[in-house]
Amino acid sequence: MTVGQICEKLGLKPLTGDIGMDREVKGVYICDLLSWVMAHAHEGDAWITIQTHTNIVAVATLLELSCIIIPENAEIEEDTIKKAIEEGIPIMASDNNAFMVAKNLISLGLGD
Repeated sequence: MTVGQICEKLGLKPLTGDIGMDREVKGVYICDLLSWVMAHAHEGDAWITIQTHTNIVAVATLLELSCIIIPENAEIEEDTIKKAIEEGIPIMASDNNAFMVAKNLISLGLGD
């Protein structure tokens, strides 16, 4: 499943436009501690985090994550969005909390 398909099916708001919408999503990872994500997330994961500073883009780029999903429409720093566009990392926002985002991703067959 692609980032674009997930965005459409879950009604996510693409904050970086159509950047990376064709990326394949292979799994899901939820965590807010960047060092933990770096040690445990896998290439192709959709990352759910409430963190919104530019360091999330660095982590996603380093690990080749498919996208970043920000729950609860948390306000995202403009520098973060600009950096994500530069690096080709899609960032989407959701009205739902992290649990509901994960639950909805599981219903699409991800995260098993």
